[in-house]
Amino acid sequence: MVEFRDMRRKRQQLSEEGSIEILQKATAGTLALLGDNGYPYAVPISYVYTDGKLYFHSALSGHKVDAIRQCDKASFCVIEQDEIHPKQYTTYFRSVIAFGRVHIIEDEQEKLAMARMLGNRYNPNDEESLQKEIEHGLARMLMICFDIEHLTGKESIELTKERTKA
Repeated sequence: MVEFRDMRRKRQQLSEEGSIEILQKATAGTLALLGDNGYPYAVPISYVYTDGKLYFHSALSGHKVDAIRQCDKASFCVIEQDEIHPKQYTTYFRSVIAFGRVHIIEDEQEKLAMARMLGNRYNPNDEESLQKEIEHGLARMLMICFDIEHLTGKESIELTKERTKA
């Protein structure tokens, strides 16, 4: 098992439950991969979280897909809150970073199930429309699974103080 760094400012660390809650509420994050020529490649992306995994959709080819096929290690960052307080020269932030491994889902039934889960997240209660979209586009897309190995959440000290007062 890989060892990950401990958070330096532990007072600001969110619980695992709090970090998962952010992943469940947020609608987009940034997937970071090892891209061409060893350069980092970070791409904003919609996702769905379930059972310790993140799922994304993708075109059949491109920089993201090439990077995943070259190296399965990745990170994913979600910013839930970023409220600027100019007079204090700070931001009140809350964010999560996941580290893990990504792979393209090869099993067609799993691919279909995850595409449905993603579609229902962003357009709930419209099964007819989702079915048409899947019939139209499933053959031209990939589903990607991100297995979370390490998850940390962090918030600004000001939010930590507010939360502990409540």
